[in-house]
Amino acid sequence: MGKKEKSDKVNNTVLVNKTAKFSTIDAPGVKQPEPKKEVENAPVASSSAARKGLQGRRAISSGGPLIETGKSIGGDSFVERTANPEWLVNRVSVYETIKARRSEELALKNPVNITVTMPDGKVLEKDKKGEPFQAWKTSPYHVACAISQGLADNSTVARVTYKSFVGDYDPKMDGMEGLSIMEEMTDDAESGEGEGSKALLWDLTRPLVGPVAKLELCKFADDKDAKTVFWHSSAHMLGEALEHLYGCKLTIGPPLAGGFYYDSFMGTDAFREADYKPVEAEVKKITKQKQKFERMVITKEEGLELFADNPFKREILKTKVADGTRTTVYKCGDLIDLCRGPHVSHTGKVKAFAATRHSATNWLGDTDNDTLQRMYGISFPDNKMLKVWKENQEKAKERDHRRIMEKQKLIMFHELSAGSAFWLPHGARIYNKLVEFIKLNCWKRGYTEVITPNIFNLNLWHISGHAMHYKDAMFCFDVEGQEWAMKPMNCPAHCLMFANSIRSWRDLPIRYADFGVLHRNELSGALSGLTRVRRFQQDDGHIFCTEDQIEAEVLGALQFMKYVYGIFGMSYKLELSTRPEKALGDIELWDKAEAALASAMDNFSGKGSWVVNPADGAFYGPKVDIKVMDAMDRVHQCATIQLDFQLPIRFNLEYNTGSKEKGKDFARPVIVHRAMLGSVERMFAVLCEHYGGKWPLWLSPRQVILIPVHADFNDYCDEIRQKLHDEMFYADADLSKEKFNKKVRNAQIAQYNFQFVVGKNEVENRSVNIRTRENTNEGELKVDDMIAMLKKLRDEYK
Repeated sequence: MGKKEKSDKVNNTVLVNKTAKFSTIDAPGVKQPEPKKEVENAPVASSSAARKGLQGRRAISSGGPLIETGKSIGGDSFVERTANPEWLVNRVSVYETIKARRSEELALKNPVNITVTMPDGKVLEKDKKGEPFQAWKTSPYHVACAISQGLADNSTVARVTYKSFVGDYDPKMDGMEGLSIMEEMTDDAESGEGEGSKALLWDLTRPLVGPVAKLELCKFADDKDAKTVFWHSSAHMLGEALEHLYGCKLTIGPPLAGGFYYDSFMGTDAFREADYKPVEAEVKKITKQKQKFERMVITKEEGLELFADNPFKREILKTKVADGTRTTVYKCGDLIDLCRGPHVSHTGKVKAFAATRHSATNWLGDTDNDTLQRMYGISFPDNKMLKVWKENQEKAKERDHRRIMEKQKLIMFHELSAGSAFWLPHGARIYNKLVEFIKLNCWKRGYTEVITPNIFNLNLWHISGHAMHYKDAMFCFDVEGQEWAMKPMNCPAHCLMFANSIRSWRDLPIRYADFGVLHRNELSGALSGLTRVRRFQQDDGHIFCTEDQIEAEVLGALQFMKYVYGIFGMSYKLELSTRPEKALGDIELWDKAEAALASAMDNFSGKGSWVVNPADGAFYGPKVDIKVMDAMDRVHQCATIQLDFQLPIRFNLEYNTGSKEKGKDFARPVIVHRAMLGSVERMFAVLCEHYGGKWPLWLSPRQVILIPVHADFNDYCDEIRQKLHDEMFYADADLSKEKFNKKVRNAQIAQYNFQFVVGKNEVENRSVNIRTRENTNEGELKVDDMIAMLKKLRDEYK
């Protein structure tokens, strides 16, 4: 979401930022959440799809009619803040009428016996009383109770893989066809289900509709989908509170990667920080009431009647729900909302809640549409988690890379080149060290560094397929009547290099490393420090190999990754993202590639040490998702290992197999996209926050400062500074007229790794007295021994 693009200092200016998703207003002191980061090497970017048509829209074939923009639909539906408006009662009355119809339909269903298989392979058929499990009656909660009440009470949501549906179940009649309305309305929403996955997220209290091949009971503490569902339910509770307190007209309220928000129409009114406590108090009441989350299927016509007092919900129904079809709503208390679900069983599960910030936005992200008010929140199953979260938020503020890079004078930005970092001398030192570190390790691992052009005729991107999917994210311009563009990634250029010569199987694998400058045309409102920029570099690598070499090359890339993040002191988790529903290429090749990746991951870290992310691979090949954790246990996706079957086809890449058999004499290589840092800019930001600005010696832009106890020793300090400079260390000498204690304090604030104090004894002994950044005194050391110590630390990346 939008961030101030020039400065992070709080000022009195209100900035309107038009982004790919929403137009947001940054008020003083209000920060928007950062946008989700896309994999740097991916040839197809989902953000480009969002930019087709109007900003804030998703351009998808199943999206239905377009919602008309550039008009106001809120009108006088909200005039002033009104507590518990009459339309809440009317809406519940309509709901109960519709519910009676659904109850009549349910009464006609045939409750046949079913079996439920648990993840450990155990098959369950009866509850503790010996009653058989039945479709239309037995829910995942009932199954959990058959195991233990504690398991049932501690589960958030179920993940169900059906063997089959019972004969009288119709997904269309159950509102289960197509995409979630929430997914269509916003790119911010966390889906919770991988596209094409056979497993369905299912309310714990919703009856099962067939024999179950696998039932997983997901808990908030250790399951991403459970967190998404929990925060989605919390968004509904926030919406209920906003309706109770102010009579807001709710629009959409999705879960995010860490929390949730709800957008409301309030006419010319707006949220204030003073609204947070009343909202939190109202949510606390809702929690105590333990309101059940009820799922109900409705027709389009019923929905229009149900939301007669909400023009935004009616607009969604008119444009996103086809005539003659059904969708779903969820009810908790007197809140009734269009929603695909699933949700927690009741509001009592949300025991800790906080309103965190607010902002203004626009309906569908179009500034010509109604202005909406957004309130963000966070919630947890217990108060201890909320307390830890608040503590981490404070730590995160202290470690914010934008704060550190300004304080340490590492980087600057300027409005005349928004989204492109100016690397100041000390920042450039860190940047270059990171690149040198990767280049050295690429050399050791058999990579050949190449340099490719920055601009290309757009025909290259038509061949690669990027022009169709990615053009809006590219800087394009005219050259002698033809369209050219600055490159947003390196892979097509590497394909041209591979195709430039006749290749033999003996040449493979070919490993190219490229550190060229890339440009992506991010919208100004999406720019955010170094995490979302327009100009950046990657430690880009592309391996051209045979199918039989995939496993070895992936294993090599994983070992490379382990070494790099071991140096950084960061842990990681691995996921194998497999063939999606709309995958291109031969299924047999996909299966072989996935098996090779799985084998490489087993060899690398052992069986059971990684998880499968089903159907979440790119359309052009499976991938290894590498989630790294920093010092604050935050998850980042920086490194990537991605197989690609499609670019070799698009560029007609071949190598001679050595076979004499006709038709088998040439074969296509497989491309392994790999990056260890990903974007160097983004990794710089991650490391800045990971170290909290306290850089290890090998990366530090301020390694040593010499501090004389008296001006008489200035010349000696300058001599040693020059000697360290000649040994390629970043050394300074504080020869100012400040008092000694002030010099020491300044050095500590500036995060010098070492302070070398010099007095009469040190000059006579040709030594220095060593103090560390943590203000511990290491004693006196001869200059040559001191240099040897520093070299050892640098060579060992410490």
